Amino acid sequence: MAGPVQSELRGRLEHAFASHDIEIEDQSARHAGHAGSRPQGESHFAVIITGPSFAGQSRVARQRAVIAAVGDLMQREIHALSITARTPEEARG
Repeated sequence: MAGPVQSELRGRLEHAFASHDIEIEDQSARHAGHAGSRPQGESHFAVIITGPSFAGQSRVARQRAVIAAVGDLMQREIHALSITARTPEEARG
């Protein structure tokens, strides 16, 4: 079951990328005791987002779009966010 930070992350991504497939993995347990980890977890996430809006965009532009959608969660709640942003064609490739 997703915690409150993961739920908020999903909500923001779904709002910004409504027609996209979004996968989120909480990887906080792998980083316990490291910088930025929190006792309650939900500090490190991996996101795979697949959709047509990424066509023709560079990897950096795709990541910037995802980070913009996440907004202030990156300053308040999320210490690390691994982003894989791809088109449906790249996902099939």
